[in-house]
Amino acid sequence: MEQEKLSFEEAYKQLTELVKKMESGEMPLADSVAAYEQGIKLKAYCEQLLKEAELKIETLKVTTTTNA
Repeated sequence: MEQEKLSFEEAYKQLTELVKKMESGEMPLADSVAAYEQGIKLKAYCEQLLKEAELKIETLKVTTTTNA
């Protein structure tokens, strides 16, 4: 599944699964590096989704405050 189509929950789940695998110490080095790279991408994607949600909430607060 492409990262851009993942929900926050799906991306976060994938990220936590990668971390668990890496922390187990059983992955070969090349796989660990690839997992780390994927983890960086997933982390950035989750942060982007959170920032978008925060902006929507702030917009709703302003709209609600000005319409009250």
